[in-house]
Amino acid sequence: MRAIVFGYHNMGITGLSALLRHGFEIPMVFSHEDDPGENRWFGSVPDFCRENGIPVHLAGKVNESPWPEMVREAKPDYLFSFYYRSMLKEEILSAPRLAALNLHGSLLPKFRGRAPVNWVLVKGEAETGVTLHVMEIKPDAGDIVGQAAVPIAFEDTAVTLFGKMEKAAGELLDDLLPTLLRGEIPRRKNEVENGSYFGGRKPEDGRIDWSAPAVEIYNLVRAVTRPYPGAFATVEGTPMLVWRAMPMPPDDGTRALPPATLVRVGEAVAVVTGVGLLRLDEIEWNGKIATGAAVAVLLAQKIDGRLS
Repeated sequence: MRAIVFGYHNMGITGLSALLRHGFEIPMVFSHEDDPGENRWFGSVPDFCRENGIPVHLAGKVNESPWPEMVREAKPDYLFSFYYRSMLKEEILSAPRLAALNLHGSLLPKFRGRAPVNWVLVKGEAETGVTLHVMEIKPDAGDIVGQAAVPIAFEDTAVTLFGKMEKAAGELLDDLLPTLLRGEIPRRKNEVENGSYFGGRKPEDGRIDWSAPAVEIYNLVRAVTRPYPGAFATVEGTPMLVWRAMPMPPDDGTRALPPATLVRVGEAVAVVTGVGLLRLDEIEWNGKIATGAAVAVLLAQKIDGRLS
């Protein structure tokens, strides 16, 4: 079977590795140039392809000539998309003989759209997963071919959760690819009307609302901590990044204080929230990074003040 792959990120390498394990012929791969403004903590699909002798194209506008014609001329049986960042149009989606399939980082129909690994943490989900589905023009809306669930631990960050999902994706593909090699495509309806859709996230989406419950703020912190831009507030007009934190119940001394108030809790510093306290375990402020008890030293003159 011949499969053309559109891939990026670690999941692109996971998908390509699975196809090679199962004997697919890969005449070409499409990937992206890295964004110089992005912290690239993940593997390189172009490097993987070069190491494995697979032709790779970094097409800026993949839906424009000559790329759709090149895809059709390769006569693929399948097209796979593994975390490719551009929407593919009908001229490409209709090229494979059997199906165009996409690997999405959630249990569809929940969390259709962009940045699902970050969004499931922001929303405090206890489970997510990966879904292989048929591609349509509407994003993440085609029939479901297979899914694998991934439990979310309370301490998971986007990076640790992504690692779990890579493993689940490899296992899911190992289960499904033998069937796909026979030309059989298991399908069930993707009930998008019962799901949810989320857009891409921007650095400004990391701004902390201290009137929210502490556990919700904690979920934001772990969703956008390194290597993402981070959750942030301001101390007297100067941005403060919160890289690690932990929700705590309120005590009698803080229960009546307004949200966003900085307080001492033993050797630590916490912030009063809409419900409970958020202990600051690692912050970055005024060009300095502080963890644990050092947070109290860095913010010593700000205790009893308020963040914004």
